[in-house]
Amino acid sequence: MERPVWAPRSIDISVPSVSRIYDYYLGGSHNFEVDREAARKAMEFMPGLPKIMQSNRAFMRRAVRLAAAEGITQFLDIGSGIPTFGNVHEVAQEACPGAHVVYVDHDPVAVAHSHAVLDGNDATDVVAADLRKPLEILRSPEVERLIDLDRPVALLLVAVLHFVEDDDRPYEAVARLRDALAPGSLLVLTHASYEGIPVPMERAGAVVDVYKDIRNPLIMRSRDEIARFFEGYDMVEPGLVPTASWRPDTAPEDEDPYAFAGFAGVGRTA
Repeated sequence: MERPVWAPRSIDISVPSVSRIYDYYLGGSHNFEVDREAARKAMEFMPGLPKIMQSNRAFMRRAVRLAAAEGITQFLDIGSGIPTFGNVHEVAQEACPGAHVVYVDHDPVAVAHSHAVLDGNDATDVVAADLRKPLEILRSPEVERLIDLDRPVALLLVAVLHFVEDDDRPYEAVARLRDALAPGSLLVLTHASYEGIPVPMERAGAVVDVYKDIRNPLIMRSRDEIARFFEGYDMVEPGLVPTASWRPDTAPEDEDPYAFAGFAGVGRTA
């Protein structure tokens, strides 16, 4: 397999990557055949997976615009993946020129491509770090340069927590990040769940098995379990709801049923 110029030498391009699979679902070009093979296998059981990912991205853009409308000019996007059209810095800096954005991911391809996309944008940077180690993120030079934790921050955890197993203490990690944020900060979050998926449970379970087979377990939490991530936050209306139901730009009846899979919400620190 020939290695493209954008793929760091340090990565094994024969092993599927969650961020590159996500990129494939979104129609991106920064993925390999091994990623496409895993994605197609998952789509055999749930053909609407690309729509679920598109719904996540659309929610993210709506939430970023809300944050900017509230005067928030700092954005910390953890588990950001490979930048695609309409990413956080584009939406935030269109709404508020000069807004500071820091992306965080532990996938070398996502980090390398983010550096390339952000070249020349001094108000945006990327950190190679892991959500499971929040203090490393908060103390990184990139965050210290661009994010003033004494002022409100929009913290984005979009489609990332369902890849963190309970043994890795995701609730503790999110709480540590919350405790570092100033009053008026926002938590922007989406999470996969069996609830609301428009296919039988066994088919959704088969998708979970595909991710398990590639050693990236997909943790499907209930709405109540997802709501726990918002402890210490006041929920912004309409609360924790199916992804496409959060302040939609289009009429719900016009949406694909897959767009409502999973939950999305925004919380505000007091």
